[in-house]
Amino acid sequence: MYKQKLSLSLNGDFGIPFEEQVRLFRRTGFEAFTGHWRYGEDESIISCAKAGREEGMEFNALHAPFGCTADMWNEKEKEGAEQGVKELSHFLELCSALEIPVMVSHVYVGFDKECEPTSFGLENYGRVIEHAERLGVNIAFENTEGENGLNAILAAFKDKNHVGFCWDSGHEMCYNDSKDLLALYGDRLFITHINDNLGVKSFDGVKFWHDDLHLLPFDGIADWEYNAERLVKTGFDGILTFELNNKSKPNRHENDKYFKMPVEEYVAEAYARACRFAVTVNKARNS
Repeated sequence: MYKQKLSLSLNGDFGIPFEEQVRLFRRTGFEAFTGHWRYGEDESIISCAKAGREEGMEFNALHAPFGCTADMWNEKEKEGAEQGVKELSHFLELCSALEIPVMVSHVYVGFDKECEPTSFGLENYGRVIEHAERLGVNIAFENTEGENGLNAILAAFKDKNHVGFCWDSGHEMCYNDSKDLLALYGDRLFITHINDNLGVKSFDGVKFWHDDLHLLPFDGIADWEYNAERLVKTGFDGILTFELNNKSKPNRHENDKYFKMPVEEYVAEAYARACRFAVTVNKARNS
């Protein structure tokens, strides 16, 4: 109907096991799902892959842990950097074993200082990228608070066809100053994380992770016609993936109304918004 399949991310705040979420997503209308687990939670990932096969759902991406990503740039944190390489490499191996085509990775975590790209960091990420190439897995680096790191990696490995971009529409607004990242990296777009928010709350423009609300599309300040037009310009025709939260961030209440909904009602509303954006993309494509 929309020429693009729709995917929703599994969420630990939905109140039902991940395997049940896969089945619920399928009943609601989604054709695919993604997930984000911690290191050491392989059994859950494998169970969801099995549920996806049983339901005819595509497991279109696996989101890797990001707790050590800042250490991977810092030569003074060699132990943490090595752990980061180990975690990312392990998730790539899971993708290969479970036939998940894309692993999503952050490049940095932290708001106390800017990401400073280093040769040490590029060497560490290069090891991960080489492992991805050996395994035949695509790796998509996501726009987060570490935009300098993202730019450095995509520039350093621009000739690697299996290295690409994960566009998070909400992060673009609250972490990246609403810069048009699709214009910069859209030719390398592997996957989307579509969500909404209210931008940066602080009057002084100080960025913080509490601004990353992951609201349903059309509940925040995003211009969805503009987003659709930009997305179409990239030529991307893959699965539209939505990464949404039903639970509010600390000291925030924007998502409270979602949390009061039965999970079935929330997922149905997420599907309706996903369809609405898919139609907007289709209109942009045909205009």
